[in-house]
Amino acid sequence: MELVSGQDPCLREVVRFAVFCRALALLLQALFNLLIPDHAADAFSPPRLSEPSPWDLLLEQLLGGLSRWDAEHFLFIAEHGYLYEHNCAFFPLYPLSVWAVAEGALWPLRWPLRLRSRLLLSAVLLNSLFSVLAAAALYELGRAVLRCRRVAFLAAVLFSVSPANVFLAAAYSESMFACLAFSALWQLEKGQSWLSGLLFSLASGVRANGLLNAGFFLYSRGKRFALQLQVGPGSVRELPPLWKRLLSLASSAVLMGAGIFLPFALFQYYSYVRFCAPSTSLEQTVPKPLRQLALDKGYRLVAADRVKPPWCSQPFPLVYSYIQDTYWNVGFLRYFELRQTPNFLLALPVALLGSWAAWTYISANPRQCLTLGLERRKSEEEGKPRAGFCSPSVFVYMVHATVLLAFGFFCIHVQVLTRFLGSSSPILYWFSAHLLQEYEPLLWSEGADRQMAAPRSEESLLGESPGSCGNETCENPVVRLLLNWRLITPLSKCILGFFLSYWLLGLMLHCNFLPWT
Repeated sequence: MELVSGQDPCLREVVRFAVFCRALALLLQALFNLLIPDHAADAFSPPRLSEPSPWDLLLEQLLGGLSRWDAEHFLFIAEHGYLYEHNCAFFPLYPLSVWAVAEGALWPLRWPLRLRSRLLLSAVLLNSLFSVLAAAALYELGRAVLRCRRVAFLAAVLFSVSPANVFLAAAYSESMFACLAFSALWQLEKGQSWLSGLLFSLASGVRANGLLNAGFFLYSRGKRFALQLQVGPGSVRELPPLWKRLLSLASSAVLMGAGIFLPFALFQYYSYVRFCAPSTSLEQTVPKPLRQLALDKGYRLVAADRVKPPWCSQPFPLVYSYIQDTYWNVGFLRYFELRQTPNFLLALPVALLGSWAAWTYISANPRQCLTLGLERRKSEEEGKPRAGFCSPSVFVYMVHATVLLAFGFFCIHVQVLTRFLGSSSPILYWFSAHLLQEYEPLLWSEGADRQMAAPRSEESLLGESPGSCGNETCENPVVRLLLNWRLITPLSKCILGFFLSYWLLGLMLHCNFLPWT
């Protein structure tokens, strides 16, 4: 609980606002679920194996909107395990955590609530906690990377009204992944390599794109080594011999990379054993309604007919890539069809923001980008690194976000791009905060100098001065802008309009089985 135990008033405000937004989201989804009839979507909808009690029905009325679409997969896996082949597209750490809380902390509720209801309640509680901790971790990460508390504070507040809001609230793995990824990055910035490696490893057990986070660790080690090679002659004598540094770099990279890839490899092995080594005893343990669902929908059931799926015979049998290709038609340019135009329009705001962020950073740091940030700069030698979104320390985050943006736009279902970036990268929030702070005069008042202005002292540069949030109480900048909506610039209205409209529309549409991101 280090994240929320400090005395930083900005951090306390981030946590308070995150709790408020999460509570409001739960209230609104219940209201929308009550007022708007559910759409008859062709989505995964397994049969319930027991009759619901009145308490189950009540919980379904209150929280049922958070169990739609892919949430059904996570809840099904938590209740029954990986029975269907396409369930293996959803990684195990999140459903395992949901099951552990349902059977542990919520064990006293087993009399009024069946397991499915306790799993849903567990998922909502966990996601509420994870989303609050993710906001706090993003604030601390922003302070460490941007070296400007004001922009870090604004970015963390924007995370609480994220356009990916409904997926941070529903029984999806986005909240858990964002919490682990942002916390791991923060620990890496603090120099806690092994702790960050553990958190990265856990994140790769939540979502497949967690494997890309290995790049942060490798870049951190590579940059440190490259900068050591550029130190003056006097300092070289104080460093270990070159061969020792190379050995240390290689060994730490291999060990940390293996640790981050281990959960993915173990899950692929588990899937191989479960689906490629069929057993009649396994098939007999599957309840009859679930076997019938497999027959009706054409789902491949575990241990069915002792026939191996095609992916089992591949040189590297990866069930994840097979499912993405076979079940969801994921691949380069496969989604570029005229009928998918509405989905491209849904993803357009976040695609534009991500592209604008990349162009802004490249324009401000052409040499930094050409040298991959591995060149020792004069400001670094003097111990006074630049602050703000365009600072050199943002480079690796910008590369990561750009890779996610390009992959999401060209290779996967483009409508998921909003939650894909919103739960995996801080860039969406940092750049939006940078634009608001740079171009919104309302945020310049009360001593809030513009973000890109040169700081007057090292204390203000590091973002640690009491006035770096504008005042001691850390007034919430988003609330301030909303209360003065008529006075803010068109750019601010566009940014806040995007965040708030997607925040609200997601609850309204997704929770009633209507198409969304």
